[in-house]
Amino acid sequence: MSMLTGKEQTFKIKWPTMEPVIQKLLKQHPVSRQEWHDLHWDIHSVCLWDNEDGPQKVHNALKSDIVNFVKVAQERIKSHHEGHALLRAYVAEWQKFYDQCDYLPAPFAQLEKSMYDRNKKKKDENYGIVRKLMLDTWNESIFMDIYEILKDRTMVLIRQEREGELLDAQLIIGVRQSFVSLCSNSSDPLEIYREYFESAYLSSTTDHYKTEAETYLAENGVREYMKYANQKILEEIKRAERYLETFSMPALTQYCVEVLVSQFSDSILAECQDMIRKNESKQLNLMFNLMDRVPDGVAPILQCLQDHIIRQGLQDMNDCRNVVTTDSEKYVELLLTLFNKFSLLIQQSFEDDPRFLTARDKAFEKVVNDHTVFSLELNTKAKHNPTKLPPESRCPELLANFCDMLLRKTPLSKKLSSEEIDSKLKDVLLVLKYVSNKDVFMRYHKAHLTRRLILGTSADSEKEENIVEGLREVGMPADLVNKLARMFQDIKVSEDLNQKFKESRNDKVADLANIKILNAGAWSRKSERIPVSLPTLLEDLIPDVEEFYKSQHTGRKLHWNHLMSNAVLTFKTECGQYDLEVTTFQMSVLFVWNMRPKEAVSYESLRLATQLSDAELRKTLWSLISNAKMKRQVLVSEPKVSNPKEFTDSSMISVNQQFCLLKGGKPQKRGRVNLIGRLQLSTDKSREEDNEGITQLRILRTQEAIVKILKMRKKISNAQLQTELVEILKNMFLPQKKLIKQQIEWLIDHKYMKRDENDINTFIYIT
Repeated sequence: MSMLTGKEQTFKIKWPTMEPVIQKLLKQHPVSRQEWHDLHWDIHSVCLWDNEDGPQKVHNALKSDIVNFVKVAQERIKSHHEGHALLRAYVAEWQKFYDQCDYLPAPFAQLEKSMYDRNKKKKDENYGIVRKLMLDTWNESIFMDIYEILKDRTMVLIRQEREGELLDAQLIIGVRQSFVSLCSNSSDPLEIYREYFESAYLSSTTDHYKTEAETYLAENGVREYMKYANQKILEEIKRAERYLETFSMPALTQYCVEVLVSQFSDSILAECQDMIRKNESKQLNLMFNLMDRVPDGVAPILQCLQDHIIRQGLQDMNDCRNVVTTDSEKYVELLLTLFNKFSLLIQQSFEDDPRFLTARDKAFEKVVNDHTVFSLELNTKAKHNPTKLPPESRCPELLANFCDMLLRKTPLSKKLSSEEIDSKLKDVLLVLKYVSNKDVFMRYHKAHLTRRLILGTSADSEKEENIVEGLREVGMPADLVNKLARMFQDIKVSEDLNQKFKESRNDKVADLANIKILNAGAWSRKSERIPVSLPTLLEDLIPDVEEFYKSQHTGRKLHWNHLMSNAVLTFKTECGQYDLEVTTFQMSVLFVWNMRPKEAVSYESLRLATQLSDAELRKTLWSLISNAKMKRQVLVSEPKVSNPKEFTDSSMISVNQQFCLLKGGKPQKRGRVNLIGRLQLSTDKSREEDNEGITQLRILRTQEAIVKILKMRKKISNAQLQTELVEILKNMFLPQKKLIKQQIEWLIDHKYMKRDENDINTFIYIT
């Protein structure tokens, strides 16, 4: 008679009471609270009674029960053959079994602890021993037996859904869940899902659309096909959100894009240029959304857009060349119309994507800086470093002219409200951001500002100062902007100085004079001071002004600039008395008749009396004899001349005693007329000097930047030098390659730098 040990008695006694409860749990039958508690205690006591044999016996017995249960479930599943019955049976059995994978392991906590302690393994939080046993049993018995059937029939369901049939989505979701959950490999828990379900899903997607897409494109054309492709991609993404894991979405999208877009990208992009030209924003938006999913797919669209903006912009400029080259307002309006048109296209078609905004900026910059419609020649004849630069756009000059029209008292500024002027000035600043030769704009803007401040023709001083700050914000060179700010300061200081001078003199002449003391560094131009004979009253006043200024500021010297001066004269004729606003040169000419109003004076006598150069005298006389604004001229010539070159020494000039202002065709006895015009800005000499000044400054800035870079780098390649040079100078002007090359050679000749002996494209700084 054999004897049983206590340990054997414990397992053999306890298991018969545990097994029925375990069977109930597997079959999802009700379990009482007492049975649940007793199961916990029995498993706990068996595992603790013998930590060596008890846990293994419980594990083996549990495994046997699970295997038997799964085999029964397998038979139930395989008994269904027709249609989707097998899928329904599988999903129903799987969901019940999977639910129990959460409940059944709970009483076996002590079993798992004992087995982990015995094997000295760290507990796997995701896959406990019992849960792993359940999943592995299902996997080995059922899943590996029918997974091909499951996969194939699931893909058929998905295909049917793509074709518009209604079906139970929970079938697909249930099958997918089993593929996801069955892998017990903790290092790669989704191995089964990826290997069997995801790969099949992606492959079926490609197969489904491969022939269908080709047929649709051939039958319906590109425009309809884009709608189809976009719709199908969105449908597939929405479908994948139900049937795939989140990490599979990028792969699914990539497969859809490949089969629906990439293989037809040439056909789609072939329509791009025509769509942009016709402004088909909806079609372009479809194209953008499709091609943006393709690697570098939008690059051809960007190029098409950029080419179109340049082509359309230059064509519009050429179509209006007769207007825009002479009317700065029309020019700016045309630029802004183009800019707003293309900006709206990008907003509606490309959703303000930064890449397209950058393409617009690059293209608009080329339009703004194009010189084929009208160009500005910049060169210098300097002996030490002669330079001839390629022609540049006159855009900066026209922008400066438009600014002047808005800021000066003109018919345009008078008819606009303050808000409208502010808006147009902002538009100018917008265009200025795209201007390469910003230094040219600053030259012309400064010249116009000088004229407004000298003549007191600014419409609003606050707007004048605001535009200066605006120029700073759009990247204008700080030193040039600071000079403009200094000009306003000088005008304010001059007003105080004028008041003090008038108080010190207390006479009529001083009261009539308005003297502006201006800083040469901020205001001066290179124009030589043109000699002119002034009226006696003014000649006598000059020494007094100089003496007064010396008493206020020691060590400073005044230089009189008559070119920038002006006056208001009372002019009497037989028709009436009129106030004439004139330049200093015009005043000097008219004062010749002050004591002899009805005499004729020869051209030679005028030259001697005014001390003006021949060129300046001819232009000044022409402005008084043939002023386009006047129906009756101030002076008349005998014989008559048709241009300034026809004056001879014997030409006789006299005051037109019939001069008057006409209003509604009727002579007026009194009135005021401005004869100054734009003479101070339009002289050939000053224009040449402005251009030469710009060129010389560019030369100096280029040399300075090259030396600065070399000083820091010590040794640098030609390509790197040019890159860094553009970066330093781009806020003032874009240095031309020719200019850079000339200045490098000049600096080499003057021993500031040298070429590397082993590489002529490498430069070395000479200390």
